Amino acid sequence: QVQLVESGGGRVQAGDSLRLSCAASGRTFKNYAMGWFRQAPGKEREFVAALSWSGDITNYADSVKGRFTISRDNAKNTVYLQMNSLKPEDTAVYYCAADWGGEATTLGYEYDYWGQGTQVTVSS
Repeated sequence: QVQLVESGGGRVQAGDSLRLSCAASGRTFKNYAMGWFRQAPGKEREFVAALSWSGDITNYADSVKGRFTISRDNAKNTVYLQMNSLKPEDTAVYYCAADWGGEATTLGYEYDYWGQGTQVTVSS
C-alpha cells in the first residue's frame, strides 16, 4: 500500500512558477514510476508528466513540454513537478500517481495509487 500526498499548489499569475511535491509512504517508492495528472473544472483528467521507476524515462504532455519538469528524490520518497511559465490553461487540480515497476506510461488506468490532489490556479 502506498499513500501519496501532494503539496505546493496555489494561486499565481501567468508567467510565474510553482513546484509541486508528492510525498509517498512506504519503503518501495523507488520501485514505482510516478506520474502527474490534472483535471480542470468540467474536463476529463489528463496526463501531464511521468517518470519511470529507474528515472531513465520521462514523458510529457505536448501542452507542458519545455515548461514542466518531473523529477524524483528516492531518499525523500518524493516526486516533484516544476512548473514554469504557467498559463491560465494550466489551472486544474493536480494529482500524483504511482505505477509499480512502470515505464512512465501516460495511461491513468495503469497507475495503482493516487493522491488527493492540489489546486493550481493561474490568473491572467
